[in-house]
Amino acid sequence: MASSLKSEFQYYLDHQEEFLKQYAGKVLVIKNYRIIGVFETEIEAIKETSKSHAMGTFLVQKCEPGTDAYSQVFHSRVAFA
Repeated sequence: MASSLKSEFQYYLDHQEEFLKQYAGKVLVIKNYRIIGVFETEIEAIKETSKSHAMGTFLVQKCEPGTDAYSQVFHSRVAFA
C-alpha cells in the first residue's frame, strides 16, 4: 500500500467505530483524511471517484465492524517443502 494510502487507512481505523454509526455496510472513499464519497459497492466507488481523482490517490474501504472488512486470507495451490 502506498504510504499516502497507509495514512488514509489509519484514518479509517482511528474512526472506524464513529463511521459505523453512520455508514455501516457502505463503501467509503477516503482522501486527505476525510470521506469524499459513500457508495453501495466497491466497483461503483472506484468508477465514480476515478472520474475526478487519479487512481492511487484515494482509499476505498468497506465500512464494517471488526477486522473482516480489511483482513484477507490468501491460499496457494503450490506446495512448499
